[in-house]
Amino acid sequence: MPEVLEFFAGGGMLRAGLGEAWRCALANDFDPRKAAAYRENWGDEELIEGDIRALTAADLPGEADLMWGSFPCQDLSLAGAGRGLGGERSGTFHTFWGLAQQLLDEGRGPRIVAIENVCGAMTARGGRDFETLCRTWADAGYAFGALVINADRFLPQSRPRLFVIGARGDVAIDPRLVSDGPVEPFHPVALRRAAAGLPAALRDRMVWWRLPDAGRAPVSLAAVTEADGDVPRWHSSAQTDRLLGLMSPLNRAKIDAVRRGGGRHVGALFRRTRTEEGRKVQRAEVRFDRAGCLRTPGGGSSRQVLVIVDGGQVRTRLMTARETARLMGLPDSYRLPRSYSAACHLTGDGVAVPVVEHLARHLFEPLLAGGEAARRAA
Repeated sequence: MPEVLEFFAGGGMLRAGLGEAWRCALANDFDPRKAAAYRENWGDEELIEGDIRALTAADLPGEADLMWGSFPCQDLSLAGAGRGLGGERSGTFHTFWGLAQQLLDEGRGPRIVAIENVCGAMTARGGRDFETLCRTWADAGYAFGALVINADRFLPQSRPRLFVIGARGDVAIDPRLVSDGPVEPFHPVALRRAAAGLPAALRDRMVWWRLPDAGRAPVSLAAVTEADGDVPRWHSSAQTDRLLGLMSPLNRAKIDAVRRGGGRHVGALFRRTRTEEGRKVQRAEVRFDRAGCLRTPGGGSSRQVLVIVDGGQVRTRLMTARETARLMGLPDSYRLPRSYSAACHLTGDGVAVPVVEHLARHLFEPLLAGGEAARRAA
């Protein structure tokens, strides 16, 4: 059974995605609320609660098949003030890799090292941070490549994320796991542009991991909403009218179209600041196919609002915590924090479960199987 070391583990969404075919040898997170959720769902035998900077290789058991890090994204996002991997939070990538390097120095380096972060990592500090990421794997002797996977291929949530994945130099790579060049949808223009900006010697060492597409359409947004009973807290008519009043004619037309069509429809509402006739105005926009990217609770614009059109009536409310968990692919058996804010912080910071499932099935497990076959043949 392959073993994983999970850092910045949150509530264990990586573990949920890997499933019972994997064994978690260690999980680490410094946030007490997330650690409490992890214990509630997975127990605390493997969990080390605390700052990753306090760990050394002596705390990490065995020789891991996978070392995973969903390190903080704040300094790599648009709001990160350009700090990138030099920032205090996103800079914990260096601490994460320092642990991997210690394991390598001891002869027990992880067979696969993977990170997940926002797509801003491709452009942060003029592309220098993406180069740093790639060079880190290359200097350690890993075959490395990057993928951009949007959770909307599996779930009704737009959530594009960058994954950089490296296989240790002695891991045999089946040629079917790589392509000769970038292939849509997992090597989009932004990633190709970032790769083109790498120094030639580093770019030539990059591999293009090959993944099949999801193969099935995601469930509808309506399918993840809770029953419209006592659970949701509905906005007042005045609050709903205020939100509808922020819509442009184009977005009001979307509401009117589904209202005329009859039946029940669920849409996601987003508040944006738009420039119109030279001035900035607040607008509300709606779409009925998917929600926007879940984020940690902050200002009002980060809170997900649902628009329910049923029998000609239009009502609005905040998304429930359970609905945010469903948008991340978590089963209803997953125990969320009782606090609404804590639950939304947990889900907004996580990795989408079916994306992990897809990577495990189509890349991680085939890589490990090939490496094991090569060892038996040697």
